Amino acid sequence: MEKIEVPVWRKYSLSIQEAASYYGIGEKRLRSLVSDNLNEEFVIEIGSHVRIKRRKFEEYLDDAGVI
Repeated sequence: MEKIEVPVWRKYSLSIQEAASYYGIGEKRLRSLVSDNLNEEFVIEIGSHVRIKRRKFEEYLDDAGVI
């Protein structure tokens, strides 16, 4: 079966590594943002893994003064 490559800007959710690369925010800072905002709509926990909902995180960034 062939793996389908979806561009990052089309993905529903991003890994910490993908989000760091896409948004230009360090992985440590993203992990800190996620752990400080576990109840925010942009966080998805899948077992021990964390994903970031791309559109919700962009809304969060639009409203944030400082990250």
